[in-house]
Amino acid sequence: MSSPVELFGRKLSRRDFITAGAVLGTGMYFGKNWWDNIPNDHGWRERVFIGKAADYDRPLARLIRDGFKTLGVTSAELIGKRILLKPNLVESHEGRPQISTHPLLVRAAIEAFLGMGAAEVLVAEGPGHERDTMRVLQLNGLAGVLREDRIRYFDLNYLETCSVTNAGGLVKAAKFELPRILQAVDWVVSMPKMKTHHWMGVTLSMKNMFGVMPGCYYGWPKNVLHHWGIADAILDLNLTVKPQFSIVDGIVGMEGDGPILGGAKACGVVVMGRNAPAVDATAARIMKINPHRISYLKRSTGWLGPVSEHMIQQVGEKISTVATPFQLLDRIPAHHGIRL
Repeated sequence: MSSPVELFGRKLSRRDFITAGAVLGTGMYFGKNWWDNIPNDHGWRERVFIGKAADYDRPLARLIRDGFKTLGVTSAELIGKRILLKPNLVESHEGRPQISTHPLLVRAAIEAFLGMGAAEVLVAEGPGHERDTMRVLQLNGLAGVLREDRIRYFDLNYLETCSVTNAGGLVKAAKFELPRILQAVDWVVSMPKMKTHHWMGVTLSMKNMFGVMPGCYYGWPKNVLHHWGIADAILDLNLTVKPQFSIVDGIVGMEGDGPILGGAKACGVVVMGRNAPAVDATAARIMKINPHRISYLKRSTGWLGPVSEHMIQQVGEKISTVATPFQLLDRIPAHHGIRL
């Protein structure tokens, strides 16, 4: 028997090679999983910045400004603009920094945007598990930061809403009820925590958009979005809200049974970019998770943004220098088969 042939880094037996050759001409090979569902980003390219930060006491505003410079974010496009930072504040906690976006990273983003000429920076969120938002803010430390820095906070669970056409049309809702403030700002910046997730595999900047859905309309914990289909809802919300920027808090992330019950995972990174799918795909790779195995990221490919690594220009640190495997659990089906 002849020796195996190597194709795309995988050795094929003579039989595999003949079978593959026969079907490649028709474009219909449904064999080994390394060949299935080859991603196509349709030439869409984006740039994503990875910055190192060992802890939250580092000069994080400088790191964010370095990211801006590397990504081509200029003062000219920010001068006079209103910026809304949307952190992840799913519920109240003390002594568990892996649950919510850290208040010192939020402070750093405020300082960086104001330093670039933004007219105002607002912070807004609609916690998904608790109705007492002030308790959430106080226990995670953000209330003190906002008070000291004189930054206005808006509770997206209770603000006046308006009907906005669902731009994606995937879920069974022609329109979304969204807080009017989203239309009164120039940039919406998603600031999630880097976490594994017990339903979707990972939760990052795209999933973080669930927090813009007002609890007074969609309930707690906004289970109507789950009934619609989480992946479909994530895609629809990102197409509708169109966040302009993402800053992922991966300094301390969450592994295991996220987004609430998992353990702390020191990762020491901040991931930033203009395109949410590209940012989330990069963050997933840092977590040693295959973004093409995350349903909403796979479906974002060539539609909301690029997910394939060769279509994303990594700037700052290399993935290989910061990647660390986040714990995945056998008892959680969404964790099966997503390891990179």
